[in-house]
Amino acid sequence: MKKGLLILVALLVVAGIAYSLLFARQPAPEVKLTSISGVSTSTSALKGKVVLVNFWATSCPGCVEEMPEIKKLHQDYAGRGLNVVAVAMSYDPPNYVQSFVAKYQLPFFVALDTQGDVAKAFGDIQLAPTTFLIDKQGNIIKRYVGVMNFPEVRKLIEQQL
Repeated sequence: MKKGLLILVALLVVAGIAYSLLFARQPAPEVKLTSISGVSTSTSALKGKVVLVNFWATSCPGCVEEMPEIKKLHQDYAGRGLNVVAVAMSYDPPNYVQSFVAKYQLPFFVALDTQGDVAKAFGDIQLAPTTFLIDKQGNIIKRYVGVMNFPEVRKLIEQQL
């Protein structure tokens, strides 16, 4: 009887650890972001809002493909509390980023990550596009590597707003 109870308790502990590793929300890293126009913010300053952080590059076909949809997400949800932050990869020349932003009239926060510190903080991002959806408490709720599944992103944003 005692042995069976010990085994049950051990299984419950293991199950609890497994559940927390699989389903616990990981906090977004604390980073400072500077826009191409010189405005600064940080991930902690964005708490209380749902945040979409997109790592991208002007030379990345998938990034260019999804940027109109990201712009539409901003237009549809910014008034309800969504913040979009596009982080240009360190290898992307700042003048290319500025030209892209002007050409496509991107209305959201576009940051330069010239030293790669933001990408490192988010798990050493190497592939673009890589996107994170962060809840109002500052926890990462979804990570996409490659072009996002936009119907799914919209559903998640709706649930979080």
